Order: sequence, then structure tokens, then C-alpha cells
Amino acid sequence: MSKNFSLPQWQLTKWLLDSGRPISPDIERDLVASLFGTLSIFIGGVTNTLLVALLITWHVQRQEFFVWLALEVLVCAARIGILISARRRARMARSTHTDLHVILSLVWAFSVGLGTYLSITSGDWLAAALACLSSAAMVGGICFRNFGAPRMTGVMILLALGPCCLGAMVAQEPLFLLTLIQLPVYVVSMTSASFRMNAMVVATMQSERDNAHRARHDSLTGLLNRATLLAEIEMAISRARSGTARPSLLYLDLDGFKRINDVYGHGCGDELLEQVAARMREAVPKECRISRIGGDEFVILMNDHDKDGAQALARRLLIEIAAPYLLANGEEVVIGVSIGIAQVPSTVQSADAALNIADRALYVAKASGKSRFHVAEII
Repeated sequence: MSKNFSLPQWQLTKWLLDSGRPISPDIERDLVASLFGTLSIFIGGVTNTLLVALLITWHVQRQEFFVWLALEVLVCAARIGILISARRRARMARSTHTDLHVILSLVWAFSVGLGTYLSITSGDWLAAALACLSSAAMVGGICFRNFGAPRMTGVMILLALGPCCLGAMVAQEPLFLLTLIQLPVYVVSMTSASFRMNAMVVATMQSERDNAHRARHDSLTGLLNRATLLAEIEMAISRARSGTARPSLLYLDLDGFKRINDVYGHGCGDELLEQVAARMREAVPKECRISRIGGDEFVILMNDHDKDGAQALARRLLIEIAAPYLLANGEEVVIGVSIGIAQVPSTVQSADAALNIADRALYVAKASGKSRFHVAEII
């Protein structure tokens, strides 16, 4: 569901949610999704601020406090409504009103700070102490809950605690003037901690994605590896058994690659494999799955193409891969490719068995003179 939370659209909210470093789109969406999570902290914060506002208003009994209490109730109700709606809409892949959610978070922080200012300037030190403790307690929740947006966190802390300084100056109480020194340091340190937490979270997310990518992909070409291919074939076989599709496999083996390795070295051979992989990505339809299963052998899984489509792709690959390659050492080399094609029958027992059918077709293509394709005869 995290991928379905909407990215911000307004310039202000885009700036607030920008972590200040380049990140991938999927991590950006996960960070946005984190702003809608940790419901226990959200509920605790809302409950605390409403109770504090209610107690202070009941204690002081002034008009401005009733207005503040009404603002707290409206803002908290709106935030709860948006949060519930956003989580529901995310499940339906609809807009989650992220911009409004961010703005309401700032308004809530402003309301917390407003209550602190009113309490300090009221002259009632019981109310002032309760309001200051409440706003300070909210900072921890703000930092922890909004680690995905450190800029927004800093602004929220400033809105929640900044009025303490303003209230101290208006109240003209000497002891309260100490906040003019304490609070700026506190705001800076907590905001800095939010940026460090964000950096750690982003680094962890990126590391997890890198590890997942390495587990599924070939380290040299970036294509799918053998284990991932077999899993993909198993899913294709399941679809074939349900009658929704009959997948095709193209098993490719490069002709003349060993000579390139022997003459120019394995470094040039690796470079050539990377160039071959790049050409395959250009030639193969996006919905197909390309894998390198070892050495100079590649397999393409086509889920939604018939036999004619597989043969058309094979003809294109014969041409594309046979075009000359320019290596980094200045040498121009030419190789070919032999291809075995097999439509995977619904009766096949496993991915390995399906792969073996295409492998046997490849053997026939090799034995027939190479640089050609052969289609396995399967009923």
C-alpha cells in the first residue's frame, strides 16, 4: 500500500517533504507513506493536546482559550478524517490528499504553540507549566513520526515551541527569558537529529533495495539471474495451466564469444556481454523478462506472445546481436547468436523442464550451423 500514497503537488509541500538529498522515486513514496503511519503516536499526540487544551480552558475560563480549544478540536478532527480517508484511498490507488495532510500537520503544531503562548501570557503559571510541558512532550512524537520529512519536522517544532519565546518576552517574567537561550538550541538540535534520522532511514532503505536487486539480478549485466528466471517461469506455467496464456521461451547462446575471451581477455569479454545485454533491452518488448543464466547464455520469457511473435523477436535478435561491437580498447568485434524457441506446454512439470525444452531446441540450432533459431516441436 505504501506505493499508493500520493506525492505532494504544491510547491510549499514539495519543499517541506524534500529531504535535501537525491533519492529514488520508490524511496520517496515510502517516506511519504511513513507520514501516514505510526497511528499509536498520532492518537497519543491528538489525545494529549485535546486533554491539555480542555483542562487549561476549564481552569482559566477565558474567551481566547475557548477559541483555542475549538481550533484544537477542529484541527484534530480534520487530521483524523484525512488520515482515515488517505489510508482507505491508498488501498484503492486514489489520491490521498498528501498536501492537505501536511498543511494540517503544520496547523496542528501552530495550535499547540498558540496554546502555549496564551497560557504564558495569561499570568496563570499552572496553565503555563502544563502548556509548556505538553508542547515539549510533542516534539519527540513530531520527530519520530515525521522522520520522512525533516524539513517539515523542523517547521513543526518551531511552530510548537517558538511561541514560548514570544510569550516569555510579552510576559516579562525574568525566569522565562531563559527560554530565549534554551529553545533556539533545542529547536536546532532536534531538527538536526531529524535530518540525521532521515539520512539513516534512507541509507537503510537503499541498502535493502540494493540487496534485493543483487539477489534477483546478474551482477554484470543487470539482467535477471537464473533463480529469478525459474521463479518467473513457474508463475508463467501456473498461468498457462489456468488457460490465460501460453508463454514462450527463447534460449540464446552467443556464437564466437569464447574466441573474444581468448584473444582479448575476460575484461573485454565482460564488456561485450554488457553491450549484448543493452541491445537485448532495446530489442525485446518491455513486458518480456530477460535473464542471463550463466556465461554467454541468455533466456527471454515471453508471456503474452504467440509462436509467430517469438519467431519475429528471434529474427530481430539475430540481426541486432550480429552487428559489430566497438570495445574500449578500440577493437571492433563481431559475434553471432543461436536461439532455441519453445512454447511452454501447460503439461510441463517444472521450470527446469520447460527450460530444457528450449535448451534442446538451441542445441538443434547450433548443430544446424549456428546464427539461426530453431523452434521446438511441442504439442
